[in-house]
Amino acid sequence: MFDRILFPTDGGDGASAAFDHVLDLAADHDATVHVLNVADTTHDSVTRIGGEVVDVLEREGEEIVEAAADRAADRDVEAVTEVLQGGVAETIAAYADEYEADLVAMPTRGRTGFDRLLLGSTTERVVRESTVPVLSIRPDGEPVRYPYRNVLVPTDGSERAGNALDRALTFAERAGAAVHILSVVDVGIIGSERYSGVDTLVEGARKTVAEAAATAEEAGVEAVETVEVGSSAAHGIRAYADENEIDLVVMGTQGRTGVGRYLLGSVAERTVRTSPVPVLTVPDPSDRD
Repeated sequence: MFDRILFPTDGGDGASAAFDHVLDLAADHDATVHVLNVADTTHDSVTRIGGEVVDVLEREGEEIVEAAADRAADRDVEAVTEVLQGGVAETIAAYADEYEADLVAMPTRGRTGFDRLLLGSTTERVVRESTVPVLSIRPDGEPVRYPYRNVLVPTDGSERAGNALDRALTFAERAGAAVHILSVVDVGIIGSERYSGVDTLVEGARKTVAEAAATAEEAGVEAVETVEVGSSAAHGIRAYADENEIDLVVMGTQGRTGVGRYLLGSVAERTVRTSPVPVLTVPDPSDRD
């Protein structure tokens, strides 16, 4: 499933914790990990040390990627290291394309907590720009259980949700995991649970979930079907993950519109930001064309 996993890192505590999970994935899939540090050209980093003009960020980056490669070697995982200059998110997405990465895996928080790899910043932009799936890992939660045992797929019945389901089924089949298929009828959008159309929305959601479950069962994967009504789809997804020992959430992203890519509404964005477990966002396959 994975041959090349791209791991962008700034060497912070968040990156270190996420790398443990990346090595689990790489070891299981016999994949090569590409460890990338981006020397952000938006910051002045050239200085003179002992009469030699050096780029401090590049020097620091070399130390960071070499330390990660040593950790990979301890797990018998092949690693390729690279330090590049450029805009961070753009460089990560371009590297993933150039080296045909199957997955980009990165933490939702970097060296300086809310200032570095925060969602709304680097990680969010990578998710929006990447043409390959992005695994966002929250480094301050519980250690990630792997192999996964319970995989959650929120669905709205769209094609992009179907793409995410296909990816989740591949994970689940390999690990012998169950797939939890969830549709949250978001009454916050329509204003009131007393809205007369809620029953119709619930019935439609049940049909969507049943169809996805049938696809899972055809693939030989155990499926758990759930439809919930709530005032926030993102809150419903997180609550379900908390209450059902979910190890991974898999969601689709929307295709390109105009000059950029946007997540599946604000629901996926808030889920990636708040999920206690890793979230795999799957782009539209047409974006690789």
